[in-house]
Amino acid sequence: MVAVAIIGAQWGDEGKGKIIDELSMQADFVVRYQGGTNAGHRVVHEKGEFSFQIVPSGILFPNTTCIIGNGVVVDPKALIQEMEALQAQGVDISRLYISERAHLVMPYHFVLDRLEEEARGTELIDNTYRGMGPANVDKHARSGIRMADLLDVDAFRAKLSTILQQKNRMITQIYGQPPLSLEEIHGEYFTYGQRLYNHIADTQQMLLHAREEQKIILLEGAQGALLDIDFGSYPFVSYSSTMAANAAVGSGLPPRSIDRIIGIYKAYTTRLGSGPLPTGLFNDVGQILRERGHEYGSRSGRERRCGWFDAVAGRFVAQLNGLDAAIVTKLDVLDTFPTIKICTAYSLRGQILHTPPATPNDLAACEPIYEEIPGWQTSTTDINSYDELPTEARTYLKRLEELLETPVAMISVSPQRGRTIQLQDVLAPAGGSHP
Repeated sequence: MVAVAIIGAQWGDEGKGKIIDELSMQADFVVRYQGGTNAGHRVVHEKGEFSFQIVPSGILFPNTTCIIGNGVVVDPKALIQEMEALQAQGVDISRLYISERAHLVMPYHFVLDRLEEEARGTELIDNTYRGMGPANVDKHARSGIRMADLLDVDAFRAKLSTILQQKNRMITQIYGQPPLSLEEIHGEYFTYGQRLYNHIADTQQMLLHAREEQKIILLEGAQGALLDIDFGSYPFVSYSSTMAANAAVGSGLPPRSIDRIIGIYKAYTTRLGSGPLPTGLFNDVGQILRERGHEYGSRSGRERRCGWFDAVAGRFVAQLNGLDAAIVTKLDVLDTFPTIKICTAYSLRGQILHTPPATPNDLAACEPIYEEIPGWQTSTTDINSYDELPTEARTYLKRLEELLETPVAMISVSPQRGRTIQLQDVLAPAGGSHP
């Protein structure tokens, strides 16, 4: 068996969709192990262009089984809509399974998400209003509703009744809004349970059997490591752990069964929404990166902030996750620059830092210390091998390897499938090759 965890190694939007799509054709199982519908990506496939939020993109391959793990918080309405959209495009979703232990986003989570964010006033933290925060709070407060609850109609109603009384008190007494209806929610979610019945399963046992049968398992992370609830720029972070360590917890696989951990880095840096970004550029260079990289939110259309590669944050992620290899995407976006910069350290009030500070105020105050490298000023989009890359591009990649202290295994030079240069077999265990 080979189990490989793939994480975004920056602030999200690293191009995970394309990479997961290319690797999925070799995988027997693709597992989404954290996050929810608060992140999305598009995949350009030979069958067309597909949008994914929560369904693993491995569903496009007929021999791949896809799992939404216990670590994912599921909005069943959005999931069903995504499944139906894929079916309308000719995709077979019979190979999709959802952990019976996965928690659900409920209607009161959406309401409270917006009300709580509005109550912050000027202290807004960028929010997708997808109910992720309140749903995760309930999960850890032991008052969540899980997929398995939908399978027992009477028990579900009793549980929902108790929880909804508490939520309605908050909605009416604290925020002065009308209460939600037990009958409406129960009826709606009963319908979702019927629709998803054949997809709800004990996915942990499925993965253990796959492990015994020496299957190739790809563990797909969402968002980016720098949005981690513990190690990100708190409070401008996600609601869950985006680190590779969560791949075991969020899937049910034993930690020791994960053979390799791969981090995906964009060849430059972007961030969507609020929160500090030390290398962010608010000039022509930042605009060129945005336009060449099409750096707009896949769901919201909002502009992503763009900047040069941040090797301080990048190495921090590599160390935290014990990366075996890195994948560099969007190298072609840098094709036109005569000079390219890499942030190798931060300056904070006269002190040189080689790791990100813990507080967002300190991180926002950090001044990047740059190293300049000559650009290659020629197109890389049609290049198929590492040796064909311009000398300057290879120098840039080698410098990233040195700064990250991690070998580069793959390089993406175009959003199109197949436009990827492979230096290592990513789905091989460290020091070996997969069966």
